[in-house]
Amino acid sequence: MPDHFTTLSIRMSEALDDSGAGQYTVMERRRTFMWRERMMMIHFQVLGDNFECFHFGSQSEGTTTPGLQSDIDFLVSQNDENIMKFWGDWEAGMRNLLMLHDDINTPQQYLLQLIREYTPEPETRLLNDLYVRKDTEQVLFSSERWKQDIEFRYKDSGEVTKCGPSVCWLPNWDMVYAMPVRKPLPEIQHWIDRCKGRYWPPVQLLDAAQVAPCFLVPAGHSDSDYKREEWRLSPNLIERMLMFSFNMTQIKCYIVLKLINKSLFAKIVGDSITSFHCKTIMFYSIERTHPSLWFEHHLMVLLRFCLHVLKKWLRMGRLPHYIIEGVNLLDGKLAKKKQRRLLVFIDSMIRNNLHDVFYIGIDNLGCRLRARSALRIGQDGELGRACLRNSMSLLLKFECLNVFLQFIMEVITYRLKKTNTNFEKTIQYKLRNLLEYSTNVRYKPVALEYIEHLYALQNSMQSSHCLRLRNVVHNETVRRFQYSLKTDVASSRLKLASLLYASGHLHSAVRVLEDVEKRYHSKVKTVCSCRDIKGDRDLLVFASMKSDNCDNGFNEPPFALCVKFVRQEAYCAPYILWFEMNRNITEEEVAQRTHSQNRFMDCAEVDARPFVHYLQYVTYRGLGERGKQLHAMGELESYICDPINQINLYHDETSLNLLGHCYEMEGDYERALHYYEESLSWFDTNNAANWHVQRVQRLISS
Repeated sequence: MPDHFTTLSIRMSEALDDSGAGQYTVMERRRTFMWRERMMMIHFQVLGDNFECFHFGSQSEGTTTPGLQSDIDFLVSQNDENIMKFWGDWEAGMRNLLMLHDDINTPQQYLLQLIREYTPEPETRLLNDLYVRKDTEQVLFSSERWKQDIEFRYKDSGEVTKCGPSVCWLPNWDMVYAMPVRKPLPEIQHWIDRCKGRYWPPVQLLDAAQVAPCFLVPAGHSDSDYKREEWRLSPNLIERMLMFSFNMTQIKCYIVLKLINKSLFAKIVGDSITSFHCKTIMFYSIERTHPSLWFEHHLMVLLRFCLHVLKKWLRMGRLPHYIIEGVNLLDGKLAKKKQRRLLVFIDSMIRNNLHDVFYIGIDNLGCRLRARSALRIGQDGELGRACLRNSMSLLLKFECLNVFLQFIMEVITYRLKKTNTNFEKTIQYKLRNLLEYSTNVRYKPVALEYIEHLYALQNSMQSSHCLRLRNVVHNETVRRFQYSLKTDVASSRLKLASLLYASGHLHSAVRVLEDVEKRYHSKVKTVCSCRDIKGDRDLLVFASMKSDNCDNGFNEPPFALCVKFVRQEAYCAPYILWFEMNRNITEEEVAQRTHSQNRFMDCAEVDARPFVHYLQYVTYRGLGERGKQLHAMGELESYICDPINQINLYHDETSLNLLGHCYEMEGDYERALHYYEESLSWFDTNNAANWHVQRVQRLISS
């Protein structure tokens, strides 16, 4: 080992900490994505879909940094099929699919033969377009046609991209629809037997691997005659267990391998080497080294050992899959000429004692290493690291909330509104389903948060129904709102304030609004489920958001959800927001809406901060407190017109409509018209401002 490797190892480890790959951030990523996984699991079950969901890959493992820009890997396991390994696995009443593998299929690849639902006999009919007939008259379930079917189902959700087994309509996501194989597989047992008696993987992991399901993903081998029909066997859960068994030195070594690949290897072989190749190299390297070596001060030695392992496989022209025997991960990925070029480069790296790591540009890692020299981190470095750690933690929470709203609340309310059943009764039914999950220790925190949001929606709808019938809103109804006030800083409280205003309890509404103002400090970030703002996920946005720096006396996460009223909540909302539930003037405007816009166009949705000031204005107006009324309107106008707040204004047109309405109530119709027209400059169709302009023009002309 070169004399300077110990020092360089420490410097590399500290540089990774400063780049967002420290232990705290790694574990925070894991916790966040496991939470998201459970959230989506509950989501599908509540909607009646027999799915399981899994987050795999770098984001859920915590093995990424901001500069690596890793995609989000998501697998949906459909449990409606029974995958048979042998004829004895057949089950009546299910779609049965028999795994076929012969000399024609490469290792890891299977064909799926359709077996009849009520008798254990091969199906001979092509029951739908997903099935094709093989030369031997066997009816096969086509992987390519299944992907085409998924693409068709989600064609209105956004631009659908296909890459390998993934069919996705979300940017920066890889989404795979797969089928679980719960039967024992000889490939997995062979690997378990091979690993027994080694330091790693541990015995407990091998025991868990015996019962962990594998997945059949829709991907054929590039050289196969049946590549459009083949399914690839993927032991994703076992691979995730292996990754979760890594210590911090192993995680950092893997991250540096990925950084070398993306910064240095990519200049030679493009994107031919993937994160999965790096992961496989790590598996072999950890298996073949003593656990006592995996410590921080050995990081560069271990990295060099990993490169030796890759060098060996490149010389042989094959990189074996770590779990499934007979699979060469270089097939179809890296041509022989590129393998030789990469081999020469790696050999040069090793002979130069890994000096090339100083030229890694991602996350400024090379600069961080050079700047540190052999010095220890100073006070500024510690502050920088703490700030980055805090920013990434807040970004993870922000994205988690965003996904929660987008995939849960939006989809549920949109789906429920489209059904012919009673909306409120359906919500009650979903709440009962969620209560079952709240008794499960693993799912309880997610289920309770889910319940808070749905309960708030149900309570608001009941209050609206009461007001529509001109009944008095009882104190018990108001008290129920307390169970949902923890959803965020403002939105649930603002719904309560809006209800109190609508029911004539103006003094109580003022008290709630004062409470919101105390909580709503200057660092609160808006979270919207239906729109994005360019740059709203930049780490700099979250760099100074730590709420305990703000002397407001509260320790809530500094996020405010947009306030949303569905039509069943209309009587809890100010009358001006009713126009937002009917944004279109012509049917042509409705036809122009995208799939995502359809989810909120029939609702009223407004950013929380402008809504605070608007509610203050109308409430103080009702109380006859003119000074406070005008102050609230000034605050509303100042907030909307200040460019610094644009990063938190997702519904500019609605906020401008509220401001225009304030001027309309003031009798200043020219100013009101100005703001309504300003609203139309953002969106000239599907905008309630079209109604307001017509109304104000009539007032001016009369």
